[in-house]
Amino acid sequence: MTRARTYAPAYDRDAALDAAVTLFWRKGYHATSLKDLEAALKMKPGSIYAAFKSKEALYLSALERYFERNRAGLGALRTRSGSPLSALADFLRAFGEPQADAPACRACMLIKTLLDVTEEDSAIGARARDYLNRMTEEITALFAAAQAAGEVSAQADIARLARRYQADMTALRIEAHRRGDPAQLAMLAEDMARDVEALRQVN
Repeated sequence: MTRARTYAPAYDRDAALDAAVTLFWRKGYHATSLKDLEAALKMKPGSIYAAFKSKEALYLSALERYFERNRAGLGALRTRSGSPLSALADFLRAFGEPQADAPACRACMLIKTLLDVTEEDSAIGARARDYLNRMTEEITALFAAAQAAGEVSAQADIARLARRYQADMTALRIEAHRRGDPAQLAMLAEDMARDVEALRQVN
């Protein structure tokens, strides 16, 4: 007898992924249980697995969502400002702005993933490293665009600037995660943003 095919109930994939990003970002891969996912996604276990295949596959989709959100945010700043260097500076400033999210959702999800996963989670670790590398490429491309536009010296080592910039991003996220004095965080973000702006050549 042919087994009847079952279908997952209709669901909002975007809303489910946003909820998964927040949950995984807050609790990490291993500490997140199926019960946690049920509550956050408002889906039954069967529906979760029908939609996303496995917890690992859902986590990988959440990582992609997180990466694309960050890349889009940087791209939007570039479009708005028209200046690659200004976009990079303003992206740093954004980390110093007040946030309504949970404290655990301030540190970089990609870095937290690398600290959380084990050797058995090689696919997740590899994906997190890939997204970090791709973010470095995005930042490097912006510094290259700033260089091409004459904003940054032609002699500047843009790869080195990009690595320094990404290290500053990570440091700001860690400071935000600590939930210290918001004014101090804003000042630190402003200092880092001004360091970027100080690269601007005066014509």
